[in-house]
Amino acid sequence: MKLYTIKNTILLSLLTILFSGCTETYPLLTNTYEEIIVVEATLTNELKKQEIKITKTSKFEDEGVQVEKGAKVIVKDDQNHEYIFEENNGIYVSQSEFEAVSGTNYTLEITTRDGKIYQSTPQTLTTVNPIQSITPALATNKDNETGIQINVNSYDATGTSKYYRYEYEESYKIVAPRWSSLKIIATGPQSVDLINNDPNTRICYSTKKSTDIILMNTNELTEDRVNMPVRFIEENNFIIGHRYSILVKQYVENFEAYTFHKTLKDIASSSSVLSPKQPGLISGNIRCINDSGTKVIGFFDVASFSETRIFFNYTDFFPGKPAPYFNTCDDIPFKFCFGGEDCEGETMIYNISGELMTYIGNSGINYKLVDAVCGDCTSFSSNIKPSFWTE
Repeated sequence: MKLYTIKNTILLSLLTILFSGCTETYPLLTNTYEEIIVVEATLTNELKKQEIKITKTSKFEDEGVQVEKGAKVIVKDDQNHEYIFEENNGIYVSQSEFEAVSGTNYTLEITTRDGKIYQSTPQTLTTVNPIQSITPALATNKDNETGIQINVNSYDATGTSKYYRYEYEESYKIVAPRWSSLKIIATGPQSVDLINNDPNTRICYSTKKSTDIILMNTNELTEDRVNMPVRFIEENNFIIGHRYSILVKQYVENFEAYTFHKTLKDIASSSSVLSPKQPGLISGNIRCINDSGTKVIGFFDVASFSETRIFFNYTDFFPGKPAPYFNTCDDIPFKFCFGGEDCEGETMIYNISGELMTYIGNSGINYKLVDAVCGDCTSFSSNIKPSFWTE
């Protein structure tokens, strides 16, 4: 489960607008601050080491997220089983693999270092309803842009799933469009040399996770059938320029969990800084049982889970069209000399030494370079092929 950090966004946006015309930068600091723990916990029917994240609310001026360290974390069920979680790199991970099973109630219990005990209401596994398919199709979005619309499809004949939450993880192949077999290096303050380039700098792979809260409910439909758009990618977006893969994850939630995430989504999508909607503390299903005045943000969710991955190539939908670039990738000329008219040797050495540009060609002292992202994909991505990748 993903929670999205809320730092008095209405106040920040308003102050940004009011002071945008000032000549001096005004340091925005938090005037009032209440430290509250934030719990992110989704137990699923996957047999794995389950994970729970416990952090603290942060101030405007804070960098990063403060992890709640040293807590005792246990998940208990009504069959007298206890699953102990250990802290590992800022996340609490179960000591052993286990899975949520139907008909069993689970409760999360957290004891922090200051002696406060937090406990969730009992939760049971939702209807097991796997994804049926992921379908990419050529489409036009609301801005009249052509691209690929990716939909997730599922169906529950019993009509008991109803509430769905989705996440996705997209991976894509990158081919440096202006890669050269030769690499230029600085050998001195006023000298360069050409050497063989590393072929492993030509093809890379990047992976990114979704950040939106993607929800769907089928209450107003005649049947519990999902045909949900989860991702639209414009035709000129470089991430689909060669080969693209998306892993869609589906969580079937209960109404309480769906409502919690819907509230988070509504707050995150509020478009007006003067909106009268003031949500206050978001109500979840976790309470501090030995101090009623202590607040907590979060939800302990027990959800059935499924995931499906697909691949497609740019040419599958746009045959004959050149792959879109992530940069203009124009040649940038340099006259490699020093002290004379139009000489650009120092600038060229600076760009080479800082690996800001790569070599394309030269004629005598006249060189052509391009931005590093155009000739060396490792400047912004990884050349390690993911274990799941297929061509």
